[in-house]
Amino acid sequence: MSAVADRIEVRGLRALGVIGVLPEERERAQPFEVDFDVEADLSAAGRSDALADTLDYGDLVARAERVVTTEQPQLLERVAARIAEELLAVDRVLAVQVTVRKLRPPVPHDVATAAVTLRRTRA
Repeated sequence: MSAVADRIEVRGLRALGVIGVLPEERERAQPFEVDFDVEADLSAAGRSDALADTLDYGDLVARAERVVTTEQPQLLERVAARIAEELLAVDRVLAVQVTVRKLRPPVPHDVATAAVTLRRTRA
């Protein structure tokens, strides 16, 4: 493994989920946006140009989307933690950073989004 961790970045994954504490947030799905970085050694793929030597970002996106669309936690912190767990379950992944954004936060202020960002590494 190389000393430097390379990174695959995914930005702007949009998905509908039932996530929130308030009753109106539990009644219907609302839009969320997910960004994530996955750190892994990508040097073999850089040499070979072969998909088998890298991470399939389509699979990574599907894992993140599945958490948002099928689980129904109350907190963004839980959503971000579950996405991190799912991404770290992929063999080559060494660390992840995940941001989950609520696009319509239920607050009585002019707020575009509310978000949680966390970073996790392989144990």
